[in-house]
Amino acid sequence: MTDKNAEGGCPFNGAAAAPAAVAQPGDAEWHGAQMDFSKSMSYGDYLGLDRILNAQHPLSPNHNEMLFIVQHQTSELWMKLMLHEMHAVRANLQANDLAPAFKMLARVARIMDQLVHAWDVLATMTPSEYTAIRPYLGASSGFQSHQYREIEFILGNKNAALLNVHSTAPDAYALLDAALRTPSVYDEAVQLLARSGLAIAPERLHADWTLATAPDESVKQAWLAVYRAPEKHWALYELAEKLVDLETAFRYWRFRHVTTVERIIGFKTGTGGTAGVSYLRKMLDVVLFPELFELRTAL
Repeated sequence: MTDKNAEGGCPFNGAAAAPAAVAQPGDAEWHGAQMDFSKSMSYGDYLGLDRILNAQHPLSPNHNEMLFIVQHQTSELWMKLMLHEMHAVRANLQANDLAPAFKMLARVARIMDQLVHAWDVLATMTPSEYTAIRPYLGASSGFQSHQYREIEFILGNKNAALLNVHSTAPDAYALLDAALRTPSVYDEAVQLLARSGLAIAPERLHADWTLATAPDESVKQAWLAVYRAPEKHWALYELAEKLVDLETAFRYWRFRHVTTVERIIGFKTGTGGTAGVSYLRKMLDVVLFPELFELRTAL
């Protein structure tokens, strides 16, 4: 008779046998995954990771500067995606093709959520840690981000004077000058209202595109008509709510920006020469799509 305890080890005798060896894949293969990329494109090749992961060049000896650099570089990548989506949104509005525009606007709002939560990471930098790296930043500042400025412009918050920040960067200047002179996403939404049969004042339809969006009574009344009969104007109603979602997410981002800056540097002047927190607080009052918020009181 076979001794079962000897074969498998009795679980009650305190001396269980060693588990059976499990065969492991060899070095040449792992669960069928491709291992040799000498003749094909790898993950790193596709994403250009060598360039991306070697683009961080701290100037100070302080450990925390890497956080500061990665925070801003990743934000710029998210902004690049935002602009990619917003350019397509504008083109779709011009073409009366709203379904894909809705999807893109929802994506942009989620990108803004990512940027909002990114402040939580930067907020782990203490005032003492930032003070140690600040002398190495020179006059560089997020205020100089041409992608952020283009986002502001494409959303309708335009200011021609801000192009001067980029006077020594011809490509960025040309890009922003074109953005300044092109109708914003909201301008295209207003044009869509008119094409849909809602009355919009001619002066609003032929506005100076280089100026920031200003409230217009005819636009407010048009949106009110949409909200009072959403079943009749469902596509426009959905567009309006997508725009509200986007501006709400943008406001969250601005708020987290100012609170994070205040937490880290207090009320010091920004590296780019602005008034820092005081300047950022003024930006909290900027409304991108004014009529969409005004109408809520009138409903």
